[in-house]
Amino acid sequence: MTASELTLLCLGIAVIAFLYSSVGHAGASGYIATMTLFGLAPAIIRPTALVLNILVAIIGSFQFWRAGYFSWKLFWPFALFSIPAAYLGGYLQPSAGVLRILIGAVLLFSAARLFFRKSDPPEANPPAKSVAIGVGAGLGFLSGLTGTGGGIFLTPLLLFCKWAMIRQAAAVSALFILVNSIGGLVGYFSKTHSIPILGMYLAIPAIIGGTVGSYLGSRRLPVRGIALFLATVLTIAGIKLIFTR
Repeated sequence: MTASELTLLCLGIAVIAFLYSSVGHAGASGYIATMTLFGLAPAIIRPTALVLNILVAIIGSFQFWRAGYFSWKLFWPFALFSIPAAYLGGYLQPSAGVLRILIGAVLLFSAARLFFRKSDPPEANPPAKSVAIGVGAGLGFLSGLTGTGGGIFLTPLLLFCKWAMIRQAAAVSALFILVNSIGGLVGYFSKTHSIPILGMYLAIPAIIGGTVGSYLGSRRLPVRGIALFLATVLTIAGIKLIFTR
């Protein structure tokens, strides 16, 4: 990768971190999309996305907690078994072809969620603990396997099932993303004993973008236009991954 390409990639990562963190996410699917568009290999993309996810999720969790939207009662059942499940998903190393399809599907799922983003439900009721624990384990495994934090699945699920309001869902998802990204990265490292150095270069723009975005997002920054823009980028990258070789 040339210096100019690395500069453009850093700029893209900063923008993605800003946009995603403004809606309570750490940006893994956006980082995956951006790195995919720059032609990086899936084996490098997954762990690098997890590293950036951890950094931005730490910032986002703090900002949304400080703004008063976090609910421990809603969070812990989803997180209970998601962490070991994320470790297992991160430990597994599927073939490059399988990984491309999995990541592409994740991107398209995320794009669909962003296109059809809705307002707060009139009423929210948390799920039964047994349901939340089972769902959390499944999302944790998927997050570790694909290199995301699971927030792109948890947030729409919380909203579609009317388990939380939008900003409460964002706050819970931010910490869910953090713990699962850590579990996935530890699992990946246990298997490969290495982390791509690219994450070191992209950490600074991710931190800057995540800090500004989560600060504004936790204070009612409008998100509809941002969601549509991100959905378009994710759709392009997802199709590119699935249908090109």
